[in-house]
Amino acid sequence: MTVTGETGSKPYLLDTSALLSFIEDEAGADRVEQALRQPTTLVPWPVLLETHYITLRERGEAEAYRRTALVKQLDVKVLWDMDESTMLVAAQLKATYRLSLADAIIAAFAVLTDAVLMHKDPEFDTLAGVISMEPLHQERPG
Repeated sequence: MTVTGETGSKPYLLDTSALLSFIEDEAGADRVEQALRQPTTLVPWPVLLETHYITLRERGEAEAYRRTALVKQLDVKVLWDMDESTMLVAAQLKATYRLSLADAIIAAFAVLTDAVLMHKDPEFDTLAGVISMEPLHQERPG
């Protein structure tokens, strides 16, 4: 696993919380927008799943489909495939740290792509020092 350090030329991998911050123009949206300008920004399929079901629950079907279409129009690489190595890393993370299944899968994608996980989810704090991360929840609206 990658130890937290300088981001250098690593790609960013967006968690659901970062993506929703961007869509809803919340604190941290500007940092997500900067990440979206990088040559490669990654979005794993569980992020699309969570974005869709959270929006379905909170804002209805039409908005959920609109947001899914929006994400697919962004200049991001959607990681649709989950192979055995991703499953095994996610299982190790889930067994070792207090993470939801979706967050364990998202973190596994970050590990295996050597990406910087951008998020606002305090659940990922347990991975500090384990994977490269840029937490947005520490930002203050300005």
